[in-house]
Amino acid sequence: MNNDKRSIQTRNAILNAATNCFAAFGYSATGVAEICNKAMVSKGAFYYHFESKEAVFLELIDAWLSNLERTLEEVVSRTETVPEGLLEMADNIQPVIENNPEIMGLFLELWTQASRNEKVRSATIAPYHRYQEIFAELIQRGINEGTFKPVEPVIAGQLLLSLFSGIFLQAALEPGGANWGWIMHESLNILLKGLSED
Repeated sequence: MNNDKRSIQTRNAILNAATNCFAAFGYSATGVAEICNKAMVSKGAFYYHFESKEAVFLELIDAWLSNLERTLEEVVSRTETVPEGLLEMADNIQPVIENNPEIMGLFLELWTQASRNEKVRSATIAPYHRYQEIFAELIQRGINEGTFKPVEPVIAGQLLLSLFSGIFLQAALEPGGANWGWIMHESLNILLKGLSED
């Protein structure tokens, strides 16, 4: 195995271990030693790739939020209408909740740390602003294609973002408490009917 491939594997092992540790024990209770033990790497290897525990956390959050943005844009771009794209996005929620408990735990840590850590808050707010723009653009596209009433796109987009974020937060707090995919789908249907031109 060449050095570049080994380096990538070590970095990924650290990120995977950190995800599990942050989700299981929380950000504050997780130290570099715990991450290294879980990843089976030395502290030297850790600090070769990351300057701190905070740097690892920020990279995990950035990767997760960026992936959400890409997924949203891909789903909407391949569907014929905005409502179809949004409903398909909602239908993807349940597998995420059921199959990725570590991601749900990381999501809760994100909210907690964003309220306490300025760097985490700034790293979180920027993607959320981008989500607001994406949802506003989607509402405007729906208006242009005739599937939505003429409404204020920014406000309606914020409403959509609040719906997705709120249900995802509930699911993170109580993953097995409900069929969150169905709740997301039906909640979105109610909202879409209110926006519909029919």
